[in-house]
Amino acid sequence: MQLARAMLLILALFGVPLAISIATHTPAAASWQTASRDPTGLAPNPALVREPVIQVYAAPTFGWRGAFAVHSWIIVKREGASAYVRYDVVRWGGPPHVRRDFAAPDGQWFSARPELLVDRRGDGVEALIDQVEAAVESYPHNGSYRTWPGPNSNTFIAHIGRNVPELQLDLPANAIGKDYRTIGEAIGRAPSGTGIQASLYGVLGVIAAPEEGLEINLLGLSLGVDFARPALRLPGLGRIGIRGAAAPVGGERAHK
Repeated sequence: MQLARAMLLILALFGVPLAISIATHTPAAASWQTASRDPTGLAPNPALVREPVIQVYAAPTFGWRGAFAVHSWIIVKREGASAYVRYDVVRWGGPPHVRRDFAAPDGQWFSARPELLVDRRGDGVEALIDQVEAAVESYPHNGSYRTWPGPNSNTFIAHIGRNVPELQLDLPANAIGKDYRTIGEAIGRAPSGTGIQASLYGVLGVIAAPEEGLEINLLGLSLGVDFARPALRLPGLGRIGIRGAAAPVGGERAHK
């Protein structure tokens, strides 16, 4: 009886937020052909900002999948550079799946406006760009892609976060694929590069880290609590709770 109640509780904790996300989700575009990838203005104009910049974005995936997950990517600009370099993992046309400048640096993801997850500028960022580009080169799944449970675009950004912990990257709970780890690397750093994660191919796992807090992964869905900046981490809905400051200061991130 207690086991049955526990199972019902687990189903409710994972199922209710996901059901709310499905019920409230409206696709941003009706078709690939009409979907926009126009710039949003979230990235500072490189003609006006000479300092180095790193930004990480996440936007709902196209169509009905946006009720479940986001697509994430990273952009970098070196000091004095006149343009950004964008890195994504994209299924279409691959392998290799790591793409450079697939779309506008801060563009809509097929009409879905992205959220800015990390905004680092100024002192020390040039060295971080070196680390980011090394992590891009070392991504171990460039030859394979699976929407669920990974490896996918979020697996790629989580790989960068683990290798560049100074980014203080906190991917949302609905970044399905961020927890993908093969059996040979089942235990290691959390996607933020802090704390610890144990995960079997992104279908069963746990995270305990300063950035993510405590998070449980079941069948690719994540549920957890962030204690440092109180918030819930919910399947489908992502992060619900307190955020940090909205504007970057020097090398600090824009918000949590």
